[in-house]
Amino acid sequence: MILFFALCFFGVAIAGATAFAIFWPLTLVHIRDRHAGSAADFGSGAFLDPGALRWLLGGRYRALGDRSLSGLATPARVALTTLLLGLSLAGLLWLAAELLA
Repeated sequence: MILFFALCFFGVAIAGATAFAIFWPLTLVHIRDRHAGSAADFGSGAFLDPGALRWLLGGRYRALGDRSLSGLATPARVALTTLLLGLSLAGLLWLAAELLA
């Protein structure tokens, strides 16, 4: 039963990854087109850049005051949180199943 729930959390992580793969590139393109100073902070290859992901998870996009950016970045932030939380919980449940077996 524990491994079943681990598999369910892994499925949740996959859903988060899918949503992240949709919204994060759209957010990055919006930043590049409308906020040149912020785009320069990320540089090229910002999709998996740790600094850009910290910027997203920290919600620092709200400081720019762009409602369109918030409309794209907020779902990307929720998706990234879902991805990380789903993988963490799946890993913890897998570890619990290994220790209890």
